[in-house]
Amino acid sequence: MPKIGVQTWLFPSEPRIEETATVAGKLEGEGPLGNRFDVRKEDDWCGADTWEHAEQSLFREAVQIVLQKSGVTPQDIDLFFGADLNAQVTSFHFGTREFDIPKIGVYSACASSTAALALAAMAVDAGFAQRVLAGTSSHTSTAERQFRFPTEYGAQKPPTAQRTVTGAGVGLVGRQGRVAITAATVGRVVDYGIKSPWEYGAAMAPAAAATILAHLRDTGRKIHEFDAIATGDLGRVGLNILRDLLEQRGVDPGDRLMDCGVLIYAPDQPEVFSGGSGAACSSLVLFGHFVKRLLEGEWRRILVSATGALLSTVSQQQQDTIPAVSHAVVLERKDG
Repeated sequence: MPKIGVQTWLFPSEPRIEETATVAGKLEGEGPLGNRFDVRKEDDWCGADTWEHAEQSLFREAVQIVLQKSGVTPQDIDLFFGADLNAQVTSFHFGTREFDIPKIGVYSACASSTAALALAAMAVDAGFAQRVLAGTSSHTSTAERQFRFPTEYGAQKPPTAQRTVTGAGVGLVGRQGRVAITAATVGRVVDYGIKSPWEYGAAMAPAAAATILAHLRDTGRKIHEFDAIATGDLGRVGLNILRDLLEQRGVDPGDRLMDCGVLIYAPDQPEVFSGGSGAACSSLVLFGHFVKRLLEGEWRRILVSATGALLSTVSQQQQDTIPAVSHAVVLERKDG
């Protein structure tokens, strides 16, 4: 597995996304991409007694679906990289504990989806594993309780706020299939001094710009060599800031630039504000929509750079600034 430049890994064996599974919450299932998800829940309680238990059930169901669709058993899986936004990564560890698979919890906030996918590709490419699961979950009400105000509190939000996506997405990485993971760029932590938990897009956009520019620098590629450059969780406000930052560096992304948080909701859906965020935002759109566009022949190569705001309950109480990170993966369609 060669490293090129400063931050980018290349995967010469081109590990493949063999299968995917997506379980979406109610509002997500009603959005523009609803028909791309495997399961759409009728309510965000998911039959559970707490929001946290509901999120764990989303992760559990996504794993069940990917195993069923791929025809493999837990014993066929060598590793599982997973993440969520709850303290100690409990949705991942609790929700998937029934599956007898070696697990490693990772945390890069909402950038965890591409972090997990990059690690899965690295494990397969280096020969440490033949099949690896990578997945994330999030839930709007577990995130509100941990990072802002409990949903039951009814706090008013500004238009710049984002709605944490409810759902879970899981991908099976192995040697078969037509969608390859060919490279990954590991992000640096960037802090532009944003303190408000309602301004995640502004906090994360500089990290996304830094990682995208690092990938272009390390690989020597140009924007036009990608069919899409997708960020994970910036929303409309953050996406506009990202575009400005790239153009200031002499990079014009044109119509290739898009964001999972913008795509997952329609602007007129209730309480979506600037768009979506959350660890499941990018995993739902990546596994439920982007992979299918590659398989359907619409795209050949894309760069997905999920973005994460690295705050915690304690850091918010201490009024610290919000650092951010963005990790990117390159997905390519391989015919034949």
